[in-house]
Amino acid sequence: MRDTSVVAAFDFDGTISTTDSLRVFVRETVGTPRFLMGALLASPWLVGAALKVVDRGAAKAAFLRASLGARPRDQLEQDAHRFITGHLLRLIRPEMLARVRQHRALGHRVVLVSASPGLYLRPWAASAGIETVLSTELAYDDQSRFAGHFAQPNCWGPEKVRRLEAWWGDTPPRVLFVYGDSRGDKEMAERADHAWIRGQGKFMPLTDADAARRAS
Repeated sequence: MRDTSVVAAFDFDGTISTTDSLRVFVRETVGTPRFLMGALLASPWLVGAALKVVDRGAAKAAFLRASLGARPRDQLEQDAHRFITGHLLRLIRPEMLARVRQHRALGHRVVLVSASPGLYLRPWAASAGIETVLSTELAYDDQSRFAGHFAQPNCWGPEKVRRLEAWWGDTPPRVLFVYGDSRGDKEMAERADHAWIRGQGKFMPLTDADAARRAS
């Protein structure tokens, strides 16, 4: 029986994937020399973010602006498709896909909540049976080129909770499961009824039968 009153929110980078997918995507898209040059040009923002004196989203946008430039949207979408069908599949943790499927089999609503771009996460999520993606979105100019900034705030930390609450609106879930791996998932985990953070123990049970097995 489908129980849509239960929501399972999954972080992506480091949780479902084995590493930061954005860095891999940019490197695959523009090549190593341009990737390194982009990091060098954006280093004042990146260092500032590491020292917590520059907003993480501003630093990320600066890096993408320096590495991707004013890349056309249709070219970025082609880049994303090539990334999804190639390198991204090798970054996915099988046990996390299995966990997504367990939630779906119970009729739970599954949502991906990530600071990485929906540019490639949304098509990948659709292929994995995840209907909703709340993520960082690139902004485009009137010529459909990357504008060098984001259409919404970087989907990290408190912004993840804001996105979730805006998504469910006046009908919050009866039960919220959250899966994460880092500081960027702290607020989302605190909002959850059941939170799993990588490295801090086994998955929580999903059903009464699971709970009984765990207790025995």
